[in-house]
Amino acid sequence: MTLADGSGRDGRVDGTSDATRDDGRAGGRRPRPPTGGPRPRYRLVRRLAGGALGAVLLVGGIGGVVAWQEYARLSEGLPTVDGLRTYQPPVMSRLYSGDDQIMAELAAERRIFVPYSAIPERVRNAFLAAEDQKFFSHGGVDPLAIIRAGLTDLMMHGSKHRPIGASTITQQVARIMLLGSNAVSMERKAKEALLAMRLEQTLSKQQILEIYLNEIYLGNGAYGIGAAAQTYFNKPLDQLDNAEAAFLGALPKSPTNYNPVRFPQAATGRRNWVLERMAELHAITPQDARAAEQEPLIPSSFTRPGPVPGSEWFSEEVRRQLIEKYGVNSTMEGGLSVHTSMDPHLQQVATVALHEGLMRYDRAHGGWRGPVTHLDGVDPQGDWANALARVSAPPSMLTTWRLAVVLSATTGQVGWLEGTSPAIPHTGELPARDRSWMRAGKGIATGDVVMVEPMADSSGVALRQVPRVEGALTTIDVRTGRVLAMVGGWSFRASQFNRVTQAARQPGSSFKPFVYLAAMEQGISPSQKFDDSPVSYGEWHPNNYEKDFWGPTMLHDALRESRNLVTIRLAAQIGMKSVADMAQKLDLVHSMPLVLPAALGAVETTVMREAGAYATLAAGGHLVTPTLIDDVKDRNGNVIWRAPGLQLGPVPSAAPAAAAGSDVPAPAPAPDAAPAADAAATPSDTGPVLVDTRPQVVSADSAYQVVTMLRDVIRRGTGVRAGVGIDRPVAGKTGTSQDFNDAWFAGFSPDLVTVVWIGFDTPQSLGRNETGGVIAGPIWNQVMKAALADRPRLDFRAPPDMRLAQYNTGMGMAIDAFKPDQQPGISVDMGAGAIGTLTAADTGAENMPDSESDMATMPGHGPVGNGVPGAVSPGTSAPPPPSGGDIGMGGLY
Repeated sequence: MTLADGSGRDGRVDGTSDATRDDGRAGGRRPRPPTGGPRPRYRLVRRLAGGALGAVLLVGGIGGVVAWQEYARLSEGLPTVDGLRTYQPPVMSRLYSGDDQIMAELAAERRIFVPYSAIPERVRNAFLAAEDQKFFSHGGVDPLAIIRAGLTDLMMHGSKHRPIGASTITQQVARIMLLGSNAVSMERKAKEALLAMRLEQTLSKQQILEIYLNEIYLGNGAYGIGAAAQTYFNKPLDQLDNAEAAFLGALPKSPTNYNPVRFPQAATGRRNWVLERMAELHAITPQDARAAEQEPLIPSSFTRPGPVPGSEWFSEEVRRQLIEKYGVNSTMEGGLSVHTSMDPHLQQVATVALHEGLMRYDRAHGGWRGPVTHLDGVDPQGDWANALARVSAPPSMLTTWRLAVVLSATTGQVGWLEGTSPAIPHTGELPARDRSWMRAGKGIATGDVVMVEPMADSSGVALRQVPRVEGALTTIDVRTGRVLAMVGGWSFRASQFNRVTQAARQPGSSFKPFVYLAAMEQGISPSQKFDDSPVSYGEWHPNNYEKDFWGPTMLHDALRESRNLVTIRLAAQIGMKSVADMAQKLDLVHSMPLVLPAALGAVETTVMREAGAYATLAAGGHLVTPTLIDDVKDRNGNVIWRAPGLQLGPVPSAAPAAAAGSDVPAPAPAPDAAPAADAAATPSDTGPVLVDTRPQVVSADSAYQVVTMLRDVIRRGTGVRAGVGIDRPVAGKTGTSQDFNDAWFAGFSPDLVTVVWIGFDTPQSLGRNETGGVIAGPIWNQVMKAALADRPRLDFRAPPDMRLAQYNTGMGMAIDAFKPDQQPGISVDMGAGAIGTLTAADTGAENMPDSESDMATMPGHGPVGNGVPGAVSPGTSAPPPPSGGDIGMGGLY
């Protein structure tokens, strides 16, 4: 096309620029300099794009550096997750009684561990539906859930609404197990996410879910699904239905706000929401969900096991021993299974017997001390029940007692409440004898709140009062040392001080049998005579309880009637070193002063120690160590401790017919019998035997001699009251310390030992003539009657070389055991040439001032003398003591 200028061009570039236009010259085209470039607008876009890209790279780089530094900072303080590979949750320990019933639970957190394989699928699905439906598909963190929660929180910013969480189950495990913090902060969430991703790389999904379901707190003191199923429904986990499983799955969000007792509607609504989620996820069918939603949410009452009524003393002592052996953490969180020796029936019998004995003493020695409190304006026809319900019971009140308000002081009508929710009012009348007792004391007035015990066989009630006197009691098995019952005082709720194991008191005359045992070990005969006449050591003037003197008296009669002066002369004869060694060998005392008053029980011991010493006597001299625990198993069922003593083993080659060291004597082989060398090699021929591994600390012969003498103490001596109505072979000894401060009775059958102590926590006199036989003996009788009722009749086993003989002691006929070189009824000369001259070292007289500084003395008398001048040798007479002289520090009767 020809343009107006005749060039034939329209001004558009035709592919040949001016820079290369042909100039007509030979040789080609001549280059020309460019006259321009891209249009301005393209250059600006490129510059903006480059700048933006640089800025992005710069910000990204800086952000990456900052993020890496923040990641390094957060990671540096994070705990390791490797420990969860061998995860063992804190699990409560359980105590079992001797009949394998749960006696008590020890727990810092109440948890029952359930392994993943034992968790029902419906329970797993309920928690997954409520807490983390993508649990098996995410890598520890759910980004979509985080974005959703973030947008929701942003929209609700400024309100009081708590930020919505987006934590997966893995993140919750990281928080619970590793972080231990619920603080709402971005830093905590970041750490939680990092740990969750590490957990997913370390543990399997099943392991993570197992930890979560066993660790999470679900309210009402229940940790984990096993404890929660028991707490809310009183069922094991595998018996829960869909509705119950869904309720547990509803609890992690807020155990308090979904408590079924306090907020039943909210709890039901949340449960139904979980059921719908389970149906959406096809864990259950819609029909199953509708049916479960119709179920009422009614929790079943659950009472945490233990302590078994009356067993609090026993359980607490076991707990104390476990902590001493294994520490607090292992005891309270180690999942130990502890089998104890407690006999529940005998424990209850012992508790009742001690309570009744203390109440008898209190009623006889103390008047009515007044009401618990007083309510003004009480109207018998009015609303006295609500006023009474607001009165708190004293902690020392027994569970069988009730608080009652006096509705009429004239007739003795009282009203009390039975049960709870609601409490039902009852009325009755106090017996005339109770009203008289009250009037003789602080009096009675309408509106007084008193303690009563409803009578089972009538509508009446008996007035009750908490005694001020205390007591303790234990029963142990002679053969094994197993403690079958232990009552440490009047009320465990009022005072956890265990007077069986923790109270050191003077045993008084119940110590005397061990002085006689030391004498038997030195070859002294039960028919040996010692002089029962006045004796003085310096300013110490011991006397008998009866304040009379028998002259030459055989040991049998002296022990039966608890004669102090004979015991003192016997101890002086054999030396206090022998007596102290005997007491320490039997673990009756840890140490004792070498002074003659100690022979009368002026030492300190505990009820449990004395029970072990008397059991050693009954066991033929084998050392019996009382034990409350039979065995301890770890959480995996492995036995980690077992009580020593008797064990099953093959028949020893040297004793094919009897257990080594046992009380059963092996028959002597015939002179021409072949040795039983292969007996141990073929145990299957005779079966295992019971091997006694306890040390023989006293000869069986000497122990049997003392046991035989102690049998007469109950038959016709100071312990007659203890033996009333018992037709079994029993033996025992009364004990009363100086000033009647302590009353004891220690007695035993061939298979059981029971020791009873009565006294005040702050030592004071129980009253004139209140001896061990009078106060403690009847309690011992009540316990032993019940304990022996369902046991076979046994007799004390006599060693093979001992001879029982009846003879006249001069005070009647007696039966005693004699060794082969001893003659019944014969008393040999025990003068200076027999054992040795009495010295200050034997009497311990030079130690009396220092050793006796803490011992109680009779009023009006000074300290014990400080030397041997004035001491009288055994068998010689002495001037009578001053009028009203000391009965003697230690034992009275």
